[in-house]
Amino acid sequence: MPFRLSRTTVLAALLCATLLPVTMLARQGAQPQEGAARPTGVSATTTLNDQVDLSLTVYNSNLALIRDIRQLTLPSGGSTLKFADVAAAINPATVRFRSLTEPVALTVLEQNYEYDLLEPEKLLRKYVGREITIVRDRQEGGATRAEEVKALLLAYNNGPVWKIGNEIVTGLRVDQYRFPELPENLFSHPTLVWMLENGGSARHRVEASYLSGGLSWNADYVLTIGRDDKVADLAGWVTLKNQSGTSYRNARLQLIAGEVNRVSGDTIEREAGIARKMGMVAQAPAMQQEAFSEYHLYTLQRRTSVNNNETKQVALLASASVPVEQRFVVDGQQFYYRNQQSPGSPIKSDVKVYYRFKNDERAGLGIPMPAGVVRVYQADSKGGAQFAGEDRMAHTPKDEALNLHTGNAFDIVCERKQVDFKRLSNSLYEMEFEITLRNHKDSAVTIEANEPIGGDWDMLTASHKWTKTDASAARFEVPVAKDGTAVLRYRIRSVAPVAGRDLGR
Repeated sequence: MPFRLSRTTVLAALLCATLLPVTMLARQGAQPQEGAARPTGVSATTTLNDQVDLSLTVYNSNLALIRDIRQLTLPSGGSTLKFADVAAAINPATVRFRSLTEPVALTVLEQNYEYDLLEPEKLLRKYVGREITIVRDRQEGGATRAEEVKALLLAYNNGPVWKIGNEIVTGLRVDQYRFPELPENLFSHPTLVWMLENGGSARHRVEASYLSGGLSWNADYVLTIGRDDKVADLAGWVTLKNQSGTSYRNARLQLIAGEVNRVSGDTIEREAGIARKMGMVAQAPAMQQEAFSEYHLYTLQRRTSVNNNETKQVALLASASVPVEQRFVVDGQQFYYRNQQSPGSPIKSDVKVYYRFKNDERAGLGIPMPAGVVRVYQADSKGGAQFAGEDRMAHTPKDEALNLHTGNAFDIVCERKQVDFKRLSNSLYEMEFEITLRNHKDSAVTIEANEPIGGDWDMLTASHKWTKTDASAARFEVPVAKDGTAVLRYRIRSVAPVAGRDLGR
């Protein structure tokens, strides 16, 4: 039956190709003995139907290691094996092929990565100099009739040139092309082609492993905080996206978290989109994790399938009643004390809202948490959970604390001003600052004020408890009553700083 293809159908995309040197792959098996049969025209094709095992290790840097195991029947002596259904984003330089049954008996002599994929225009170009059938639809008496004509394709340069009968024809409208067969050097799927020498049995269990782009994962977390702001439920999800050009069926899935060094300019690096999923799962099955080199390896405790162009989520962790602490923070800046637009008027500052919890066993956690986005929800008066903000967390080892910035407080107002400045000598200054905090919430709060102080300084007076957090900063804890106001005042003496530092004047 002739092969039919509509000219508007796009079957595949072009891929980059890399040819591995023979010497790189000859090390994978024994060299053919002198007088052994050389590769012949015997050819076999293996697809996903021959697959008996599959392992998929995905890094969080758009990189994956695929180990594809298939059961094959190979002829004795030389043959060609077409290994189909590999990732379109494969890095051919990383491919390793071997027989698990008889590693020494099966030798790889040559490898090619076939990137010339089937598509209408390529199919036409392969038929230059050959005859095909062109079909045109004609309207006759209100009906459509297909008219078939045999035509010789003379050339295809900026369009086809035909010879029909004794005439040379260009610009011909064609509704269908009909080809008698597929050219041997066109492939419908990305394919690895090996030239093999088999000196053993016919049945082989073979493994092909390679690195590929187009696979990525990230962690997403949902933190649902109770009405009292003291405990929360935490669920972690792994969001896996497959744009590699092939599907992975019934695979052993492992994920590696950490910053893996990559050579710049690697062609398999691509940007990958991020899919999101919200919601909590009670007692979701956690992935098993273990230390691996300087990274962490997470293994799904069951097999899963990841189809091409699919986004999949699997449960990573779940913990209920995680102790959390709500924090209100005001961060001062040097430029706040130069109020040039409205001299004498206080400057308003945002009061940031944070939630802090510790990744330890007491919280039902205590495992390395991969970097990702944490979305925070809180129960309303009707029992529903409302979105309260989100923050991105870095890779967090066990027993480390997380601080999540969810937004700015609506009902807490902060105003600041510099109320005094004295120059005592050429290098000695005194300054006094005032921060007014007004709480319109229906409960008391404690606000953390972080103040930048330049130069070599001493605290002379302070209305509230303070801590020197580093050489140029002090932190104050300021309680503010319900519907109340608190004023923080502090005075410092400072020696003039070195050039480039500021005393706030």
